[in-house]
Amino acid sequence: MNPVRAVVFDTDGVLLDSAVLHASAWKTAFDGCLAAWAVGGTELRPFDADREYRELVDGKPRYDGALAFLSARGIGLPPGAREDAPGCGTVWAVAARKEQIFSESLTTRAVEVFADVRPALRELRARGVRSAAASASRHARALLESAALVGLFDALVDGEDAARLGLAGKPDPALFLAAAAQLGTVPADTAVVEDAIAGVGAGRRGGFGLVVGIDRSPDAHMADSLRVGGADLVLSDLGALPAVLRGHRP
Repeated sequence: MNPVRAVVFDTDGVLLDSAVLHASAWKTAFDGCLAAWAVGGTELRPFDADREYRELVDGKPRYDGALAFLSARGIGLPPGAREDAPGCGTVWAVAARKEQIFSESLTTRAVEVFADVRPALRELRARGVRSAAASASRHARALLESAALVGLFDALVDGEDAARLGLAGKPDPALFLAAAAQLGTVPADTAVVEDAIAGVGAGRRGGFGLVVGIDRSPDAHMADSLRVGGADLVLSDLGALPAVLRGHRP
């Protein structure tokens, strides 16, 4: 295995305690459309903000997440267009509905930084390990700036960059590869840290030298899924990451 010279961190759920806001926004968006999607009076079960969030939408661009849920439930909607207003009639409208709900939630609730993040990033920087933050969310840069974390990274790639560069969403590794390119490292010398199944899959597909899963759930119920999805190892937080990477340093 190549020595790890740099790390690419996912943002939601790894650096910021924002995954719960995304899950809640998806649930509100989907559940509010169930009546419109029901056929013949059949009642559709509500969105599972734990299991379905993790398995279908977590870590993906919002269009891909909406499409994955609809496909899993057998709900056929036309794609629509990126400019569609929030609604229930097209995939893009559902995606826009989630975006609207999530944006509104940010006006009433601050996003917290996990307590282990700053110490881990500072230790990595002190040891000469370069780091990047990567996210499919268009809000990532603003949230990292408001949390005063941007200065601890050498590179940042967010959803706005992904749209501008035409990067495919996870589990495609394009977002992580772009971040590694900004760091000036090759994937084999770079670690990826992710909390989503789609994210560890992207790290594995991208040929990254080390794929670390983060499972912050109280009962570590995601650990096995992350390993099956592509993680080399799973940690409960970032506290142990510097020590892990020391074992992969030149």
